[in-house]
Amino acid sequence: MAGWRVGAALAATGAVVAGAALWLPARTRVGRALALRAGSADRRREIAGACAAAAAIGCCFATSASVHAYSTALSPLAGLAEGRSVAVTAALTADPQPLASSGFGPDRVLVRATLREVRIGRDRIVTGGAIVILAPAQHWSGLLPGQRVKVRGEVSPPTRHDLTVAVLRTNSAPISVSAPSTLQAVAGTVRARFADAAARALPDDAAGLLPALVVGDTSRLPQSVRSDFTTAGLAHLTAVSGTNVSILLGAVLLMVRAAALGPRAGAAVGALVLALFVVLARPSPSVLRAAAMGAIGLLALLTGRRKQAMPALAAAVIVLIGLRPNLAVDFGFALSVAATAALIVLVPGWTDRLCARGVPLPLAQAIAVATAAFVATAPIVAAMSGTVSPVAIAANLLVSVSVLPITVLGALAAAGAAIWLPLGVLVAHTAGPPLWWLLLVARLAARMPGATLPVPGGLVGAVLGIVGVVAVAAILRSRGARAVMGAVLVGAAVVLVPLRMHPLGWPPPGWIVVACDVGQGDGLVLRAGGSVVVVDVGPAGHAMAQCLNRLRVRRIELVVLSHLHADHIGAIADVLHAKPVAAVAIGPMRYPADGFAAVQAAASASGTPIVELTAGDHVPAGNLVLRVLGPMLPAPADPGDGDEAANNQSLVLAVDGPAGRILLPGDAETAALDALRRSGVELRADVLKVPHHGSRTTPATFLDAVRPRIGLVSVGADNTFGHPAPSIVDRLHATGTVVARTDRSGDIAVVADRRGLSVVARGDPVAVGSSD
Repeated sequence: MAGWRVGAALAATGAVVAGAALWLPARTRVGRALALRAGSADRRREIAGACAAAAAIGCCFATSASVHAYSTALSPLAGLAEGRSVAVTAALTADPQPLASSGFGPDRVLVRATLREVRIGRDRIVTGGAIVILAPAQHWSGLLPGQRVKVRGEVSPPTRHDLTVAVLRTNSAPISVSAPSTLQAVAGTVRARFADAAARALPDDAAGLLPALVVGDTSRLPQSVRSDFTTAGLAHLTAVSGTNVSILLGAVLLMVRAAALGPRAGAAVGALVLALFVVLARPSPSVLRAAAMGAIGLLALLTGRRKQAMPALAAAVIVLIGLRPNLAVDFGFALSVAATAALIVLVPGWTDRLCARGVPLPLAQAIAVATAAFVATAPIVAAMSGTVSPVAIAANLLVSVSVLPITVLGALAAAGAAIWLPLGVLVAHTAGPPLWWLLLVARLAARMPGATLPVPGGLVGAVLGIVGVVAVAAILRSRGARAVMGAVLVGAAVVLVPLRMHPLGWPPPGWIVVACDVGQGDGLVLRAGGSVVVVDVGPAGHAMAQCLNRLRVRRIELVVLSHLHADHIGAIADVLHAKPVAAVAIGPMRYPADGFAAVQAAASASGTPIVELTAGDHVPAGNLVLRVLGPMLPAPADPGDGDEAANNQSLVLAVDGPAGRILLPGDAETAALDALRRSGVELRADVLKVPHHGSRTTPATFLDAVRPRIGLVSVGADNTFGHPAPSIVDRLHATGTVVARTDRSGDIAVVADRRGLSVVARGDPVAVGSSD
């Protein structure tokens, strides 16, 4: 959002343009000249009316957005200093979303809510506005939309410009919680019983996936499945959208027709089912778009105008953005609208052309749908994530046969579980085979070399995506050009697939440490002569094992886990299974308990011993010496405090080797880093793994004491925490540090040669930064 002043200016401009569109054609010389070009009077009136309507709608949008932006700017939370403690009363607008990367499993949640009241000191202020609450899952995950909560926490500015007033961080349970409405309580019960039925009937991956596909409930979806679906271009399936609504309304209308009911009765039943489905699936942007289109489609059924899909989509977009201006900057809404427009505009013609070339109709439709959806959404995905998935079309084509049966069987399982749980379990069993196929395709596609290609993010990525799509469309219009492009693609695959498996120049000669791109987490590899030392293994999934394969690691001398949060230990079982490991080292604290249990289970299954490291230990490994500098703060005695204290109990390692010193402080925050600095230990280092993914919790005095030549930030793209903080990056730059980030560069290697230290991004033999 550009601010309320820009919105007001655009609203005034829209009003002027709307008036001019009606006044100019008849009353000015220029207008009369344009009118003559337009032809008949009716045609002139149509053009003038269309221009006036478009400008008027734009004026209304701008007015609505500026009013909301002005209200956000005036919020009592907007001007507060970061870290200020406040108490708020807010009403939840969505289910709490698990954030698996902030602890073992979904130990923290993101809660979206609307403010009702703010208490700052003794002042009580009744106010509104959207707020995001980051809270412990233990006390918050069971809350339902519509419930009012009172909570105390620390304020920080929002990470996105989407009319959110502030982010509130809390480590405690709500002070008070109101009872949910009857409708939301019933919906919550149905969702819970459906998830329970899936868990009893299916393996873990399938059990977590079925509710995600049918009602958008991703609370039990394993992180490895999320990662595979994102890489394979299938993540849209877990966001309930038009497909679900279409299947649902289609089934309802078939039953209405079988019962010989008229259009009015059919529309009424359909509207009721649609409203209940929105409550059950929750009003996410894609669900709102699909529901609005469904409602307009039902209206078309009543009026007898059934072939107005594009006007229905346009009307849905106009209504939703007018009511909720923040949807204009929501990537999910943009993806949903673009994909739907592609299905309406492109698929029919492409299907006809494929059929004309002898392709069977069902296959032609599947190919057209998968390709059109990819073409329409690729520029938006590039802008959003900085990646493009070349395997997305094939993956979506392969899973298209399973989406319909999963949706139908899942809906029946949800209805059966609501009536009688064993019935829901029985129906959920039948969804096993199509779910198995869907998971298999996602897993294989995600592991293909080149499954994702990095591109610039933001506006540059969107422009490149559009240019690429237009260029390919132009090439495909010529038979000769198609043959040339096919030959180029085959040749590129022959050359690039092996290079993606073992990129040219990767790993670069002389590498000493690599920060693996594991998403929002840490995973570092230290070269120790003929072996390696791994420090943290990232969140659950295969990213760390794939990074080790790219580095051609055959044996791991030691795996050090700085602390027991999931973004550092989630992939431990995968790593121990993939490579022989001599030992796993952890710090003195055993909390969070479920994190320690996971490490124990993985080590036991692989026969790997666990050793404990404490401050003062020296560990030789090949040509390296690992010196344990921390933790220096006492570990909590109460297990309930373990999760909150885990970051400050991180093992802090100083690694001395032939190329200098590398400092690895895990997720240590202000208290631990200040204690380390006051202790008098030598903190100066050549390479620093920036603490806690570049969080604001790193004091400037610590960075000034280290004064690294190179700073590595291990961080996930578009993470919800705002990592790395701009203030931390600016401070590092101010000290002359070369900063490299995995969210922008992928795997990052620090290389030592005669010229000094340099930073090389994966597959790029040219240093992206150097420090002599």
